[in-house]
Amino acid sequence: MFAKSVGLYINILSYVSPNKAVQLAYGFFSEPRKGKLSKDNLPKTLQKAETETFQHNNESFQTYTWKGNDTIILLVHGWESNSSRWKKMLPYLKDSGSTIIAIDGPAHGLSSGKEFSIPKYAEYIDIIVEKYKPNYLIGHSMGGKTCLYYQYKYQNSSIEKIVILGSPSDFKILLHNYISLLSLNSKVYKALLSHYLTLFKIEIELFSGKLFASKLDIKGLIVHDINDTVVLFEEGKKIANTWKNASFIETSGLGHSLHDDELYKKVSEFLFDTKAEF
Repeated sequence: MFAKSVGLYINILSYVSPNKAVQLAYGFFSEPRKGKLSKDNLPKTLQKAETETFQHNNESFQTYTWKGNDTIILLVHGWESNSSRWKKMLPYLKDSGSTIIAIDGPAHGLSSGKEFSIPKYAEYIDIIVEKYKPNYLIGHSMGGKTCLYYQYKYQNSSIEKIVILGSPSDFKILLHNYISLLSLNSKVYKALLSHYLTLFKIEIELFSGKLFASKLDIKGLIVHDINDTVVLFEEGKKIANTWKNASFIETSGLGHSLHDDELYKKVSEFLFDTKAEF
């Protein structure tokens, strides 16, 4: 009811003030409703890490580091989440002795702002990659797609492998679902397409995980659950079908979160070549 009411208001506004309508529609789509953290009440997992705040384009973003050896892993969480989502995977990565860095995305965790976008997230990642030269990227959900976009755009030579967990491929599907949820009219939809073309500098049909993956030469591991109701299994298959140097793991019963001890072991095996059976 709330979504339909908002949609009706935006539709009416599109005839009176088109610019305000598209800004409002974009704001609802790009602003996470949860995932923020408080410095005074950080999850225990993050309290044990060394924190660092970076400034970029009048905004700030937060990282957490668990120091180890010279092998570095960068963790990239997804939509309406934060760096604490890696709590269950961290012990398996720490067993390798690696240094682990987690980043709070735009408008998430302790990072500032109200707007989330993959290009902005990728800019944050690039700052960390340039400074710390991580060997591996692990991304969940939208974080996984951001990892693909990052390597597609920046082509950083320090990155050796990427793991993506439950990640979407086609941005157009996400936008269509949003349009349907709010019952937005074609006028608003076309305005949003124009807005995203200006923002991403790429047609939304081409803002696709499968396209990004098709341009990558590095090794990848794609994991998706057949029962994922947040990002459908077919999205993971799209990426797997174009990433020529990637392995695909299909799980069942883990849902979108993909928290599982056996899976964590397989991720570690993939990263550190301890038992490459996929």
